[in-house]
Amino acid sequence: MGNFNMLTHESNQIMLYNQDQAIYAQIRVLESSIINVKISDKKEIELPTWTITPADTELPYEGVSRNNLKPFSLPEYKFSESDEAITITTADLKLDIQKEGLYLTWFQKNADGSFEQVMTDRRTQSYQHHISPNQPKCHYLERDLEDMYFGLGEKSGVVDRHGRRFRMNNIDAMGYNAETTDPLYKHIPFYITYKPNIRQSIGIFYDDYQNSVLDFGQELDNYHGYYRYYETNSDFLDYYVVAGPQIKDVTKRFSWLTGRPTKMPAWAISYSGSTMQYTDLPDSQERLNGFLEQCNHHDMKVRSFHLSSGYTSIDGKRYVFNWNYDKFPDPKAFGKHFVDQGVEIVANIKPSLMLNHPLLDEVLAFDGFIKDEHGNPLLVQFWDDEGYYLDFTNPDTIDWWKKQVKTKLLDNHINCTWNDNNEFEVWDDKAKVHGFGKGGHFQEYRAIMPLLMVKASREVQLAYNEEEHPYIISRSGCAGISKYVQTWTGDNRTSWHTLKFNNKMALGLSLSGVYNFGHDIGGFSGPKPDPELFLRWVQCGVFYPRFSIHSWNDDGSVNEAWMHEEVLEEVKAAMHLHERLNPYIQGLVENSHDHYEPIIRPTFYEFEEDDKTFKDSDDFMLGDKLLVCPIVEEGQTKRQIYLPKNPKGWVDYYTGEAYEGGSTITLDVSFANIPFFVKKGVTLPMYNDELTEVETKTF
Repeated sequence: MGNFNMLTHESNQIMLYNQDQAIYAQIRVLESSIINVKISDKKEIELPTWTITPADTELPYEGVSRNNLKPFSLPEYKFSESDEAITITTADLKLDIQKEGLYLTWFQKNADGSFEQVMTDRRTQSYQHHISPNQPKCHYLERDLEDMYFGLGEKSGVVDRHGRRFRMNNIDAMGYNAETTDPLYKHIPFYITYKPNIRQSIGIFYDDYQNSVLDFGQELDNYHGYYRYYETNSDFLDYYVVAGPQIKDVTKRFSWLTGRPTKMPAWAISYSGSTMQYTDLPDSQERLNGFLEQCNHHDMKVRSFHLSSGYTSIDGKRYVFNWNYDKFPDPKAFGKHFVDQGVEIVANIKPSLMLNHPLLDEVLAFDGFIKDEHGNPLLVQFWDDEGYYLDFTNPDTIDWWKKQVKTKLLDNHINCTWNDNNEFEVWDDKAKVHGFGKGGHFQEYRAIMPLLMVKASREVQLAYNEEEHPYIISRSGCAGISKYVQTWTGDNRTSWHTLKFNNKMALGLSLSGVYNFGHDIGGFSGPKPDPELFLRWVQCGVFYPRFSIHSWNDDGSVNEAWMHEEVLEEVKAAMHLHERLNPYIQGLVENSHDHYEPIIRPTFYEFEEDDKTFKDSDDFMLGDKLLVCPIVEEGQTKRQIYLPKNPKGWVDYYTGEAYEGGSTITLDVSFANIPFFVKKGVTLPMYNDELTEVETKTF
């Protein structure tokens, strides 16, 4: 395999080169807790980064050089070299590099100052150059059977990924199985390794936008022992190792590395109405006005409405930025009517134009679509027809998009955008993009296309109303998407099973730097939820920063807060609780912006020293003060709950009864509420019962 010998060592960058195989390996010491490794047959990777934007780093559309050092502190470190190895030691990490073949071993500092091994390359071939030139770029690591793996963003199943294989490839997975379906909507190849035997955690992020696979032990090969791996279609490896030692340390540092989570307007936390059926009906505007009347009639506070794509329809198909004037005779008056009642409209917009789109020729004129290998607009399947995807690596496309958002939406009092169906499902490996004048293959940009799309939406909204934090939501995205948008877990399916596993999906997102999100309450696709399921979904959903009831039911019915008379009072009580908790949740949104901390958290995030919190559970934390114990089983009348080891104990929010931390209790449950507990001794900011002023409540 040959030695990797040092070419240069300057400015916290060490360049190694294997002359036999013509491979470069670059090690960059960026922070005492963050070290970057690049392996390529080129001395410098030409493709920029859009995800490595520490804190408030400005991100131009064309990206940032992967060798950019400006955002980093570039700490001092110890360096030693022998004929066989190189050792790099920072305040938090130690990296041993075996020169023969290039094998890396990572150590992390213990409380006593010693270093403990936490991660190492597989010794029987770790990288492509160990295996074959025909092998895809890959990274094989040793796997301990006791390891737990958390993260990967929005993925199905339980929180610990050990034993599963996942694919990174954004697709429209409507009606997905929340326990097994993969891939889904988002591309975040980041995970945390937790080693329970030594209570150490370390993170790794692959800064890569192509289709890729991560395997955590589903694969087994007798020649190699226990291992895990990352494999990509890219022609380079570029990964960042993020130190702990605690899980929360890794999560916060990764969030910082990929950009400060954006603030949102306070109204974004309140109930948001939404359903596809309203805008698919010929009397859409009347139905939407009726929705506001129903909210007022039932005394339900609503602050926004997600306007589904039916407002753009022609003969039942969707044409982005096209107003259907039969359904909406006066869009400006429609928008003003909602805004005057304190309700913001969030309009659905999509990044594809179908063949008979009224604006198609405009985009063709400036060559604004993704192309095939011959330079022609690439025809793809999109919804119920064929069309062309917009190319957001073309500045003319970005300008056109901004103009449409302004003239078709913002000028009509529709101040917010819902960036939807933006998975960019282009399956042609030879598809081409403008690449900001440099050209390039679409697949190199695949995962960051939705990021560029929402960046354009955000910029025009911000310019239009500079005094407000803009509200943008996006279904798809990549690492760092939180610096621009709120999101949700896509088009889920109505079932108790989804309710249970959506909560677990949430924890994967939260550990991966995506904090402001929710689920489609009641389920988006499939059957109409029965009263019990609908109520339990609402009661769980009120603890998320995004609280939206959304649906496209098989029978044409609509999920509405008042849809089941027999549980209406309980639904109203839960929604009222959500409004009362608004100041606390808004504080968590601001805390995520200021301190890079999740809003929804696994219990082990707060109680890592309590081994029982690592057992699979349906419970989660809302911030650092509230333990939420949702009801996710049909007909459940009792709920067993483990209360983590909080020294002062816990208080039942509803009864005021106090319990010791570290205890397991069983509660009777009714339709009236779901159990949740407050840390004893803490104070919560909450609206009073009339929702007129903020008060503090001590437990």
